[in-house]
Amino acid sequence: MRRADKIRARDARANLDLDLARIKRRKRYGFFLTTLTVLFIAFVLAPVTWVGLYLFIDPPTTVLMMQRAAEGESIRYRPVRMNRISPHVVRSVIAAEDANFCTHDGFDVAAIQDAMEANARGGRVRGASTISQQVAKNAFLWPERSWLRKGFETYFTALIEFMWPKRRIMEVYLNVAEWGDGNFGIEAAARARFGVSANELTPLQAARLAAVLPSPNRWRADTPGPYVRRRSASILQRARVVRNEHMSGCVVQADSAR
Repeated sequence: MRRADKIRARDARANLDLDLARIKRRKRYGFFLTTLTVLFIAFVLAPVTWVGLYLFIDPPTTVLMMQRAAEGESIRYRPVRMNRISPHVVRSVIAAEDANFCTHDGFDVAAIQDAMEANARGGRVRGASTISQQVAKNAFLWPERSWLRKGFETYFTALIEFMWPKRRIMEVYLNVAEWGDGNFGIEAAARARFGVSANELTPLQAARLAAVLPSPNRWRADTPGPYVRRRSASILQRARVVRNEHMSGCVVQADSAR
């Protein structure tokens, strides 16, 4: 009997060990599944839903707006539809910021290569962010530069290009861009700098607003210094090329090739 009892006790311990091992495996599997679910929601479902939502509604605010408000600025933000924005603005912004906007898929490889070569030679540092990338940063992310933000920016840019038409990308860009002194969006900028609505801006006014986009808190469109004047003149000239070469046709119907 003693031998039989020992065998039964050993078998019971073995079965208990097996049960405990199964429980541990189930817990590990459950944790792994939960982690995958959380990651899927955080990095796939939530961004897709967010980008899809902004296809139909304007961003209520942005991280940069909240940051400027925390710094004490009075925020003026008045989103408008594209049909309430002068086509001169679209042409000037494409000329100044992203000449291949209508033809690239969110990333301008040629511009990136040119910027890298120019920066390697020294002098003024050139950026190569497309308007789509700037929308990803301005509407969805934070302004501080980091590899983490760049990774998210790439992902959001791909989503934006896949889910939004070019006209909507330009519309959101013009509505959330910073133009200095707490003015966000082309309508607020037009009223603050020139006392007109966005659809009343002249070619020169549009060129000056586009000229200050890289540093809106340093330069002013209404009282431009020598650099902004030179840059505005260049943008004004290139904006004519943008129109004549149908480079803004994906946004401005009148500029599309017939």
